[in-house]
Amino acid sequence: MSKAKPIGPIPSGYRSLGGELAIGGVKASALVAEHGSPLFVYSGALLDTRLADLRGAMPAQLQIHYAMKANPYAPVLEHMVDLVDGIDIASGGELVMALAAEAKAERISFAGPGKRDEELRSAIQAGVTINIESPSECDRALSIGAETGLQARLAVRVNPDFDLKGSGMKMGGGAKQFGMDVDLVAATVKKILASGAHWRGFHIFAGSQALKAEAIIETQAQTISLAAKLAEQVGQSPEHVNLGGGFGIPYFPNDEAVDVVEIGRALNRQLSDLPEILSGTQFALELGRYLVGEAGVYLTQIVDRKESQGETFLITDGGLHHQLAASGNFGTVIRRNYPAAIATQYDKPSDEVVSIVGCLCTPLDLLSDRAAMPAADVGDIVAIFCAGAYGATASPANFLGQGPAKEILIHGAG
Repeated sequence: MSKAKPIGPIPSGYRSLGGELAIGGVKASALVAEHGSPLFVYSGALLDTRLADLRGAMPAQLQIHYAMKANPYAPVLEHMVDLVDGIDIASGGELVMALAAEAKAERISFAGPGKRDEELRSAIQAGVTINIESPSECDRALSIGAETGLQARLAVRVNPDFDLKGSGMKMGGGAKQFGMDVDLVAATVKKILASGAHWRGFHIFAGSQALKAEAIIETQAQTISLAAKLAEQVGQSPEHVNLGGGFGIPYFPNDEAVDVVEIGRALNRQLSDLPEILSGTQFALELGRYLVGEAGVYLTQIVDRKESQGETFLITDGGLHHQLAASGNFGTVIRRNYPAAIATQYDKPSDEVVSIVGCLCTPLDLLSDRAAMPAADVGDIVAIFCAGAYGATASPANFLGQGPAKEILIHGAG
């Protein structure tokens, strides 16, 4: 067997049934036979387990919010609404979806630069919290609140003067389109208070997709300190502080799961010794991929097997139009292999090196590059793991007229 490139670690919680990958106790081949291929499969049992484990690790008083941008599929969203304390949205479209999933308006917060006036109006009318990203957005929200005769619920999103070390996406620590620079915050909050609007507090998000507990702990401590400093400048305690999230999941070779127990212990110490001005403040974590990413699998069927100049290609009916991130085209600098398997040969040893590609007319359509896999042929099913976040809706489904993959949520255990 020629030299293979390593793949990322397959998440825990998946097992074999009759030699095949099973999701929620159902074989991959049975899922594809019933629902077709390509197919995103989300496990309700793994969602439940992730939330239960996280709550067990975090301080009891800490709220857990779901950033629905990670996966807005309606059945998943409805499931998450029942598990978490709040839903974080990033558009007017997500507001509609969150309300349709029966999320209570007072438990929804709306972040993101470039909110249109109609989105601000809809959010104010619904009664959700708007995380204000700039002084001019604040002015527009206050104007719309006055125009509608409604008390706008406004928090201020802060662009912190630090970032989350080791994070895949840095959301603070420099010039950013997200939130307000620290020196603009106090004046904006005072304007909100003077207007009679309801000031809800701060949203401080420094980065995402971090795997080092010590970096997250340091950032949380800095965030709490910054919230206290800003509250002192305002002269009033915030009722709520969103600490952001940043918890990553292992995608690539040598990635290790973040130690949430260590983070929880440190955060418990921090919340037990708060500055006086934050003593009555409610704190929340905002998490997306950490909650749902490992609960999803993308299944795609092999339609051709070919040899080219000594290399083997397994060509599937899926591809980057559904799994842009797995192809390496969603923010990664160096392409590395996601966790993958031949679902229908799950128990067999790897005995060949293959590249798994999609059906698109572009060399970018590469799901797994020269990976060691069991021998597979036409009709076998490929599984790409960590597909529960930033998969279906973060990929160009209509590229080359291919169209979206079907999605399902299953509730079986095991």
